Amino acid sequence: MKYFEEAKKIWQEHVPKLGQSDTVEGELLRAAEKLRDEAIRNGNGNWDEGFEILLSYLEDKLLDPIVFSDGAITDTRKILIRLRDFEDPCLEDEPYDELSDRTVEYLLHYGTQPRSKNAKLQR
Repeated sequence: MKYFEEAKKIWQEHVPKLGQSDTVEGELLRAAEKLRDEAIRNGNGNWDEGFEILLSYLEDKLLDPIVFSDGAITDTRKILIRLRDFEDPCLEDEPYDELSDRTVEYLLHYGTQPRSKNAKLQR
């Protein structure tokens, strides 16, 4: 992971113990970690619409051509496609770490942004 300390700071400052984050960077990091936890700890056995919402949120923000190069977008898209295959859980840390790095890069570009909570998301 390239931006471990920066991601740790986001986690400490913007990811609540329960529920959704009030900031974009907090929710991006929370989404990546929720997906990691579900795959590694549960083998995606609890997969539901909530995880689809988390993936869609990551896609919406981390495929931004204003922030990321074509190569980074291609790499991120591959990771997200891989994670969508919930019947074959991704058990390696590297893809989730990459999403965390993209989150930090997104923050470095846009700064902290407030976000509204998604009423449909119960994860």
